[in-house]
Amino acid sequence: MRVPGSPPLAGTLTLPDAPAPVPAVLLAAGSGPLDRDSNHRRLRFDVTRALAHALAEGGLASLRYDKRGVGGSPGDWRAAGLYDNVDDLARTRDALLARPEVDPGRIVLAGHSEGAVLAAALAGRAGGRQGVPAAGVVLLAMSATPGADLLRWQARQIAPTLPAPVRGLLRLLRTDLEARVAANHRRILATTSDVARIGGVRVNARWTREFLRHDPRTDLARLTVPVLAITGGKDLQVPADDLAVLAATVPGPVEVRRVPDLTHTLRRQPRAASLRHYREELRRPVDPELCSSVVAWCRSVTGVPASS
Repeated sequence: MRVPGSPPLAGTLTLPDAPAPVPAVLLAAGSGPLDRDSNHRRLRFDVTRALAHALAEGGLASLRYDKRGVGGSPGDWRAAGLYDNVDDLARTRDALLARPEVDPGRIVLAGHSEGAVLAAALAGRAGGRQGVPAAGVVLLAMSATPGADLLRWQARQIAPTLPAPVRGLLRLLRTDLEARVAANHRRILATTSDVARIGGVRVNARWTREFLRHDPRTDLARLTVPVLAITGGKDLQVPADDLAVLAATVPGPVEVRRVPDLTHTLRRQPRAASLRHYREELRRPVDPELCSSVVAWCRSVTGVPASS
């Protein structure tokens, strides 16, 4: 289906084998140029596709979409800011509300990584044309840390997991990865364009500036609908300890789950967490227990009978 607006967005509405109208889940993928299935041309995370199929089996519809400049959606993902992405999620939500197959009073917002940040931001908006309440919010690998602090934390987690030759080169060059990341952030914060060249690489500067300054706790503090938050104990990109912050910040009903051995890819990893393991992890499906947990929770908050 097509989501109207500028730019239009292409997506997939997946319907269950159940009488309409049915409850639905709006799925938001992670950061970067990811398509409706949460896939990058080099890495196939497959998160939103796996969730969509699991939700359909559980009697719920879902809508997932290609981000700007990816798949069937025109535009340039590098030129889109963080809040542009929130607006795109809002447009997609409006398109879902208009579908006759969907019960507009039973829509859940769900996101993974940046998608969770977007879902929390949209659900936290009040009043105006976007003030349609959600039946609930699912936050997978959701950060409760301000953006600048989160990216520095990521650098500290990732540095020890780099291949030995890379770590040796960094030591030889006396390069502190966290300090290098912070320096790049200062350079990006000094830019004013949507896209900038940092270290010879074109980066989505406006998104980075907005993310660095974004504090997700502001949005979490506005969530009065039921919230399910799940983070893996071996996530190198989001602190699992943020679940406690999230639980303390959300004023509405909140359920948090820390899953041992689960990484940011939403797969289990019995070995030490490392970015080097991502490709191996992605050859396996999204964790079935996680999918089942999300489906069961969404069925509960949307009033789908357990026997259906």
